[in-house]
Amino acid sequence: MKEIRELLENEGLQNVRTYIQSGNVVFQSEENDTLRLAVNISGAILEAYGFEPAVLILTSEEMEEAIAANPFPEAESEPKFLHLFFLASVPRSPDLQALGDLKKGEERFALRGAVFYLHAPEGIGRSKLAAKVEKALGVPVTARNWRSVSKIMAMALE
Repeated sequence: MKEIRELLENEGLQNVRTYIQSGNVVFQSEENDTLRLAVNISGAILEAYGFEPAVLILTSEEMEEAIAANPFPEAESEPKFLHLFFLASVPRSPDLQALGDLKKGEERFALRGAVFYLHAPEGIGRSKLAAKVEKALGVPVTARNWRSVSKIMAMALE
C-alpha cells in the first residue's frame, strides 16, 4: 500500500493513509469535485499499473450520514454481519422485489439514497441476496462491513 500512498501523494492528495490491504484510502484534497478526482485517481493507477479501477470517493460527511442512517443499529454489535454497499449513484429503478425474493432466514435490507444496508446474520458469503445487489440496483457498488466502515470513519476524523 506504500506505492499507492506515494502515487496519490504525487497526484496532489494530502495526509494519505490506507486501511489494510482493502483498497480503502483516506486523504485530504483541495479538489471538491469528487467525480473529477475519481477519474484522475483511476487514470493515475492506469498509467502506473496498467489497469483502470473503478474509484468511488465519499466525503467524510457522506460517510457520517451513511453511519447515522443505519436502519439496523442493533446489528452494530456484530459488525461482520452488517454491510454497507456504497453506490456510484442513487438507483433510478432498483428491483427491490428481486432482492426480497432472495432474502434468506433473518436477512434484512434497506436502501437509503446511495447506500444499501444488509444485515446478514448467517454471513455474507452464504447470502444469495448479497451476490445480486449490484444487478438489482443497476449501479456499481462497493461493500464494506460495519467494522471497516467504522475504522475508515475513525481514520478520516483523525
